[in-house]
Amino acid sequence: MDEKKLSELLDRFRAGELSRDDIIGHLRGLPFEDLSFAKVDHHRALRWGFPEVIFCRGKRPDQVALIAQQIHATGGNLLATRATPEMYEAVRERLPEATFDEIAGTISCASAPPDPLPGRCLIITAGTSDLPVAHEARETARMLGLDASLIADVGVAGIHRVLHFREELEAAAVIIVIAGMEGALPSVVAGLVTAPVIAVPTSIGYGTSFGGVTALLGMLNSCVPGTAVMNIDNGFGAAFLAFRIISTQKRIGRTQ
Repeated sequence: MDEKKLSELLDRFRAGELSRDDIIGHLRGLPFEDLSFAKVDHHRALRWGFPEVIFCRGKRPDQVALIAQQIHATGGNLLATRATPEMYEAVRERLPEATFDEIAGTISCASAPPDPLPGRCLIITAGTSDLPVAHEARETARMLGLDASLIADVGVAGIHRVLHFREELEAAAVIIVIAGMEGALPSVVAGLVTAPVIAVPTSIGYGTSFGGVTALLGMLNSCVPGTAVMNIDNGFGAAFLAFRIISTQKRIGRTQ
């Protein structure tokens, strides 16, 4: 339940359309609902502006499906990450309108379209092998109401490729830069733009990439100040940080 939904309930109570018991029934799941194997945080939308997101890895398909059903039942928009086709089938049995992005590994189901936020969130990848992380970021951004677009395969091995998109870079409110190997692309982009840059290392690379640790350390040691660095392969976290940046800019009236 988010602030908008809560306001609607209170307005309907004030108008006599809902009883005290109706309101208590709607709020009974706050702040969380105990499913024995999980405690679903229905209060999170009020704090963060979006319901709890299901991290599917390590859960059974039936567990993912039950959590998804309970989030959707409270009127929240559903997003699940690191999902498998088997998990999607289990969710779809309960929520036929749910959709699955196989590249991103996300399951989503919108109870209501998210309120659109002003300002472009630009997602860039160094290579095509980074696309699963980029798709996770884009699907997350879409569910959060961000105007997100993707530019793929513009890594530093052909620096002219990213320079070709200079206008798009300069027009973005936030830029998410996703790269494996040595992780150099975020520093290049951050040195060109005024927008906040969120760097995401990926686990793509040869042996001494150490599953993304080399890219992570490179990004953490960037000579460009103010670059935020997410954990390895965390496209979801990058999009959520972009959401917080843009929504905060909206609240204080700075977004153009």
